[in-house]
Amino acid sequence: MSVLRRPELARLVDRLHATSDEQLEAMKADYGKRSKDARPIAADEAKEYLRDKLVALDRDKAEFCYQLCRTTNARRIVEIGTSYGVSTLYLAAAVCDNVDAGGGSGIVIGTEYEREKARAARAHFAEAGVSRFIELREGDLRETLKSMTGPIDFVLIDIWIDMALPALQLLVPHLAQNASVICDNTDLYRTEYADYLGFLHDPEHGFRTMTLPFAGGLEFSIRCKA
Repeated sequence: MSVLRRPELARLVDRLHATSDEQLEAMKADYGKRSKDARPIAADEAKEYLRDKLVALDRDKAEFCYQLCRTTNARRIVEIGTSYGVSTLYLAAAVCDNVDAGGGSGIVIGTEYEREKARAARAHFAEAGVSRFIELREGDLRETLKSMTGPIDFVLIDIWIDMALPALQLLVPHLAQNASVICDNTDLYRTEYADYLGFLHDPEHGFRTMTLPFAGGLEFSIRCKA
């Protein structure tokens, strides 16, 4: 049973998750073949390969984000790495449900570099009827996030690892007291996330963080310092 209370939205994310799962199985097979060649995959090659892939956030992680945004009444959310908009739909659903329950307004600000992925994401938002709750900023996040304002209640980071810390650094000045920051796969790529985790553990930045035992690890951080 989905945590999403709108059946049409639940059906859409079911379809997108199914597509993502199929692509993931094919990707595993491709990477398995490449590993036999004993040739490391270059970063540029990997990015090109993933250019048209959903690579959606795992369902249980997306549902956790929805529940967390509901329980904290998050109204201003930032997503780093929208892709085809699967996790964005969960975040927008949470904002929509929070507004329905308590009035007021809310927004999910997404970021996406790939033009075709942004186009597909917008189509999914329209199909789900949640476009009014989403602002998708297209381009290099180091530019699109410069005009960010706060307070930001919740952040989801699911992007290339080398962009995680620059994104967080741009958002820190705008985080609300006790804002939540979620980052995917921090256990699977512990070494690669060393700078990001080091930033979180530096007392100067005011975070409390822990790695939740989802597949690959999910970093759950709270910004305790205003």
